[in-house]
Amino acid sequence: MAQVYSAKIAEAINAYRKDRDPAVLLEHGLLACGATLVLLGAVYLVRRIGRRLQEGVERKYRGRIHDLTILNFPIVKAEHVWQLFSGLLRFAAVIAILVTAQVYLRYALGLFPWTRGTATRLFAIAMDPLRQMVLGLAWVVPDVVFLAILFVVTRYMLKLVQLFFDSVATGRVKLEHFDAEWSLPTYRLVRVLIIAFALVVAYPYIPGSGTDAFKGISVFIGVVFSLGSSSLIGNLLAGYSMTYRRAFKLGDRVKIGEHVGEVVEMRVLATHLRTPKNEEVIIPNSTAVSSEVVNFSTMARTRGIILHTTVGVGYETPWRQVEAMLLEAAARTPGLLPDHPPFVFQLALATFNVVYEINVYCNTPERMRLLYSELHRNILDVFNEYGVQIMTPAYEGDPRDSKVVPKERWYAPPARPPTAPGRPQLVPRASS
Repeated sequence: MAQVYSAKIAEAINAYRKDRDPAVLLEHGLLACGATLVLLGAVYLVRRIGRRLQEGVERKYRGRIHDLTILNFPIVKAEHVWQLFSGLLRFAAVIAILVTAQVYLRYALGLFPWTRGTATRLFAIAMDPLRQMVLGLAWVVPDVVFLAILFVVTRYMLKLVQLFFDSVATGRVKLEHFDAEWSLPTYRLVRVLIIAFALVVAYPYIPGSGTDAFKGISVFIGVVFSLGSSSLIGNLLAGYSMTYRRAFKLGDRVKIGEHVGEVVEMRVLATHLRTPKNEEVIIPNSTAVSSEVVNFSTMARTRGIILHTTVGVGYETPWRQVEAMLLEAAARTPGLLPDHPPFVFQLALATFNVVYEINVYCNTPERMRLLYSELHRNILDVFNEYGVQIMTPAYEGDPRDSKVVPKERWYAPPARPPTAPGRPQLVPRASS
């Protein structure tokens, strides 16, 4: 027995010395380099074959895949089926690369005595976590299957609800007393309710939901959300409140607080306005709900909106002449509603003058600034034509000369009459 042990010890010593011999280490180093090159070539080959296989299958079979529909509602789209198939091909390529890398590491690490123990345990190192995960999942397979089925059912239920509200928005499905612009916010509310119901059903089946750690994290997230989302919830509720009370809609010209502009976007949390100066103003919905909202477009579509401006004229001018001049200025203003005649009010008998108000109709609130400008120009022209002075707020007494502009000075330089040659007269844009 002593001789047997002596022989085995001698054999082990010889093997130890041989593994650390410089020539053997150099040889094994070259083999490791060769194995590395083989690994790189194998990875390149696997990726190239996978790409060629995917291109070939796509050319041959992609045109044969069609949408799965029920009563003209798409249940499974062909694009999603193809994405699933492409994902499986890529997953197979990744598995092939990982197996090749496993073989390479086991061989390369086994060439050197310092890493040979790691090479023998390499498979166990890679597979032990997977084995633990598989064993852990084996206990929760029924729950996982239930969650998977619940996820699929919830997902397709959301798709059906979305298709229904899309049909309502496009007019294919009509609901009595339900505006088409309510479709998107109503779908969002229904989606939240469906997801919340699915989460309530799924909670008992989530692995680890009964542990103290899971409960503690849930409570922490709930506290953080409740502390930091008070303004968020306020804006959210305000956004839905404005939608269902029909305060305004996209394209309306409105005034919210001190901001006037066109509604270009209505989000759940904020409303976007584009001002006449081409500025974008983002107003939180909670601010819009708590502020007064003036909608210039609602009545303009059916009955027209009234534009009005005031002038002060002295008592020596007959009020009938002033009203006639104001009506003449309104008649010269293009873009007003011809079937809605303008009218004049005498607002006040002030200390030095009478305050008149001219009222005109238009149905284009987006051109309000332009129409006001044209109306003011025509008022000045008419009053200058008839030699009637418009009183100023700082009036103290009758001046020696009337404060009117004679007709021969209407186009004093650098102004040019519309028919004069040379540079054309500047005209404001119609978009105000």
